[in-house]
Amino acid sequence: MEAKATAKYVRVSPRKARIVLDQIRGKDVARAREILMFSERAISETILKVLDSAVANATNNHDMSANNLVVKTTYADEGPTMKRFTPRAKGSASRIRKRTSHITVIVAPREEA
Repeated sequence: MEAKATAKYVRVSPRKARIVLDQIRGKDVARAREILMFSERAISETILKVLDSAVANATNNHDMSANNLVVKTTYADEGPTMKRFTPRAKGSASRIRKRTSHITVIVAPREEA
């Protein structure tokens, strides 16, 4: 049995989120929380909330012990991109792409992962 939590439409590019998600994949929950709390990247705070939500889903919905959980899978899918324009030289314009991502964290008991 595994528990899952997702944060949708997070205003960060998936590429930046994947850097932090790769660091916690496969670690036990206590170690993953430690890595996220001391990470200097801004997205780590959001990922910590998603991880805590996945742990809460596991304990409340599936009666799993929080001490025995491991981060089984993490991924950041691309969400919709907001397109904006900024003025450039000679009356032209450049496109600014404000990317969003959907961050998913799946936790499972140590034996399954």
